[in-house]
Amino acid sequence: MKSTIVCALNEIQHGAALRVVVENMAVAVVRIDDDVYAIADTCSHAKVSLSDGVVLCDKKEIECIRHGSAFSLVSGEPNTLPATQPVAVFSARVENGNVLIETSN
Repeated sequence: MKSTIVCALNEIQHGAALRVVVENMAVAVVRIDDDVYAIADTCSHAKVSLSDGVVLCDKKEIECIRHGSAFSLVSGEPNTLPATQPVAVFSARVENGNVLIETSN
C-alpha cells in the first residue's frame, strides 16, 4: 500500500467534501469532525462528482446531487436508489495535520 498526502485537514470543513486527484483518480475526501473518509468521486449511477454532493454526517454518507443516491463513506455501497452499484472507498487518515489516502499502487 502506498500513502499519499492529498491536503491539509484544515482545508476541509466539517461536513464537507473536497475533490482531489490521486494517481490519476478523482477522490472525494470527506471530513466529519476530525475523521476523514475517501471515496471515488464519481456516482455509479449518473457519473456526477460526489464531492459536489451533500455530506450526511449522522449516517456517514454522501448524497449525489443529481438523483439523490446516498453512498456509505465506509463501504461505498449505495443506500438509496437509483444507484445500485457501489463506488470504491480508500483508507484515509490524518497524520501531522495532513490527510493521507492509501492506494494499492
